[in-house]
Amino acid sequence: MAVNVTDSNFRDEVLNSKTPVLVDFWAPWCAPCRMVGPTIEKLGKKYQGKVKVVKLDVQDNPRTAALFGIRSIPTVSLFAHGKSVGSLIGARSESDYDRLVTKAF
Repeated sequence: MAVNVTDSNFRDEVLNSKTPVLVDFWAPWCAPCRMVGPTIEKLGKKYQGKVKVVKLDVQDNPRTAALFGIRSIPTVSLFAHGKSVGSLIGARSESDYDRLVTKAF
C-alpha cells in the first residue's frame, strides 16, 4: 500500500530510506494519474518489504516536485540511496513499472 508523503517528510521517507522507494508524483485532478493509481498500489503489495511505495501530490507539495524537475504527471520515479535512478512519465503498463522497480536490485 502506498504511503502519502509531503514536502516536509520527503527527505526522511524517500531520500534517507534504507530500502529503494518508488515515488508516484500525481495530483487528484489528473485523469492519467488516477488510472495509474491501482497499478502503483498493486506494485506496493507485490514488492512489500523490498521497495517502499509512496505518493506525492504535486499540487499540495510543489517544492519537492520542483526540486526534482517534475513538469508532467504522472511521473513515477525510483529512488535508491537518496538518488533518482529512473523515471517514467505518463500512464504506462504494469510491466513498464515492473522494469523500473527491478533497477533497484
